[in-house]
Amino acid sequence: MADLIIRQAEEKDVPAIEEIEKQCFTVPWSYESLHKDIVENGLAFYVVAQTDGRVCGYVGIWKILDEGHITNVAVAPEFRRKHIGRAMLQALIDVTSQEGIEKYTLEVRASNQAAIRLYEGLGFKAEGIRPGYYEDNGEDAVIMWR
Repeated sequence: MADLIIRQAEEKDVPAIEEIEKQCFTVPWSYESLHKDIVENGLAFYVVAQTDGRVCGYVGIWKILDEGHITNVAVAPEFRRKHIGRAMLQALIDVTSQEGIEKYTLEVRASNQAAIRLYEGLGFKAEGIRPGYYEDNGEDAVIMWR
């Protein structure tokens, strides 16, 4: 893998982000929802990871007062287990903490132990459960805070 670049997402990245979304989630966000969030939502901030000119992952956050709600973390399947998710999250936290975000939250599938370990490694702690949160199969979500 060539050098990894992590940068702010731009409008031109939306098609690639949509493709990763479809690869990673059973109920993916639509192109329209992603486009609106990335291009029009002043409270949203997205970063992408890029290698060899290709977007291989992304992370999004909604900034609300001093809190950041991480909306999605996704890495294309062929790029997983290369610490890209961790690098994107760390970059996102570094940038948004300078903008006044002091607390971060996210939901993660209770069965997604790899993601839970990743988040714990970045200082997140499980603080609660959202029963039946995921509409595709009714799985619970673990609410994590940092």
